[in-house]
Amino acid sequence: MRGITIRQPWAGRILAGKSPENRPVHWPWRGWVLIHAGKKRPAPAALHDPLVATAICGRELPLGAVIGVARLTDCHLDRGPERCTSPWAQRDAHHLVLTDVQELALPVPATGALPAWKPTTDLVAQVLQQLPAFRP
Repeated sequence: MRGITIRQPWAGRILAGKSPENRPVHWPWRGWVLIHAGKKRPAPAALHDPLVATAICGRELPLGAVIGVARLTDCHLDRGPERCTSPWAQRDAHHLVLTDVQELALPVPATGALPAWKPTTDLVAQVLQQLPAFRP
């Protein structure tokens, strides 16, 4: 299992269905990932974007914590608007396709890193404690 750090409000939006997550480089590995909300406060402009604002309405935006898990099933270079119709898809970016997203009831404080990072055994145990039916 790996961790990926994503700035708010996009980390919270992934829990509500945002796909894909845009990255500048290809990610060769697949599997379960911890969704970590970075420590930086959201940029005000991002919070006023209509797509973001409607998606996060009423949601808390924890910072510096693991807020969920997801399965990374694919990473591909943008295929253009006719093939990747998601309003979240950035052109000329690599798209991380996240499925089976599960939100944690309580954020687990953690220090993330870029681009991807290996969580401690203790952190994974704290996350899995909140997901008793989860089988990685």
